[in-house]
Amino acid sequence: MSMRHIVGQHFFIGISGHALTPDEKKFIVENNIGGVCLFGRNVADPKQVRDLCAEIQSLRHKQADKAPLFIGIDMEGGRVHRLKAPFTIWPPLRKLGDLDAPTVSFHFANRMGQELKAVGINLDFAPCVDVFTNTANTVIGDRSISSDPEMVAKHASALVRGYIKAEVITCAKHFPGHGNTLIDSHEDLPVENVDMARLESCELIPFKRTFKSRVDMVMTSHIKFPKIDPEWPVTLSEIFVKQIIRDECRYRGLIVTDDLGMKAMTKHYGIDEVPVRALKAGVDLLLYCNDPEVPPQAIESVLGALAQGSLAKEDLENSHRRILDFKKIKIPHPDPLPLSEVVNIVGHPDHLKVASAIANGQIPEGLLPE
Repeated sequence: MSMRHIVGQHFFIGISGHALTPDEKKFIVENNIGGVCLFGRNVADPKQVRDLCAEIQSLRHKQADKAPLFIGIDMEGGRVHRLKAPFTIWPPLRKLGDLDAPTVSFHFANRMGQELKAVGINLDFAPCVDVFTNTANTVIGDRSISSDPEMVAKHASALVRGYIKAEVITCAKHFPGHGNTLIDSHEDLPVENVDMARLESCELIPFKRTFKSRVDMVMTSHIKFPKIDPEWPVTLSEIFVKQIIRDECRYRGLIVTDDLGMKAMTKHYGIDEVPVRALKAGVDLLLYCNDPEVPPQAIESVLGALAQGSLAKEDLENSHRRILDFKKIKIPHPDPLPLSEVVNIVGHPDHLKVASAIANGQIPEGLLPE
C-alpha cells in the first residue's frame, strides 16, 4: 500500500454536479479517496441520487483499498436539509426539544435514515448537539435541540440510536459546542473566552452522552478557545483532539473535521498547513467540500510532511487501519437499493405523517416505543 493511498483514505471531497465527471472519477480512484460529501448541487430526485451513489460506490472496485466509500450529507432537518421533496421534509431539531419525547426523536432519525440508506447515503453529518446558550447566535438557532444541556443530551442520544437502527453512520457536531458563538465559521474564526470548567458544566454534556450511545463520529469545530489552547483552534489542536476527545472523554470512534474550506481556516492558515496540522492533532478524516483545486494540493502537503518526518507515518497508518476496520463493520451493504424499493421508502406516507405532526408541535400517533 503506497503512502498516497493511505493518505487518500483520510479525505472526503465534494463533487460538482448530479453525476461524477471523468476527472472526479480518476481522482477518487487514483488517490484512494475515502469519502464523498453531497450538497444541494448534487441532488435532484430520488432516482438521480440513487444512481449517483451507485456510481460513487462502483469506484471502490478500482481503488487500492477496495473499501466502500463514505457517502455523507448534511441532513439535520429544518434549514440544513439537502434532500428536497419527494424525500420527506423534516422540521428543525428545536421542534423535538419543544415536544420533549425521546421516542419521537428516535423515530425522526430512524425514518430519515431509512430514506438516506435506500438511495445509498451511508453517513449523515448529524445530529447537531450544540447547546443554544446565546440567543443572538443565528448560525445555530433552531438547529439546536435546546438551551438546556441535559435536554440536548437526552434527545441527541435518541437521534443517534434512530440513525444507527437505520444503518446510517452518525456524527455528533460541532465539538465542543457551537451554541455560544456569534461569528459564523464559514466567514471567519470564532474565538470563545470560556474555560474548561464551563465546557464541562454545559457544552460537553451532550457530547459525552452521545459517546455513550455509540455515536460513530464526532466533528470538530473551527473555534478557538484561548483559555484551553492559546495557539490552535479545535480542529488543529492536539489539546482538544488527543487530550480531551481521546483521553478525557475516552472516545474511540472516528474524528472528522468540519469543512476545511471554511474561512475560519482559509483566512488564518495556509492550504498546505491545515491538513498536516489537523492530522498531527489526531483527526481521522479531513473534509473538503467545495473547491476542487484544494484536495490535490492538500494530499501533496501531507505526503511532503510524511517525507520530511514532520508527520508520523505510524500515526497515519494506525488511523488508516481504524477507518478500514470501521467501514468493514459499518458499511456491510454499500450499494443503494433497487429503484423499485427506493420509491416505496422515500416520502413514505408514515414518514410524512410523523414529520408533519412534529412540525405542528404534536406527538405523532401510533409510534412504537424504540
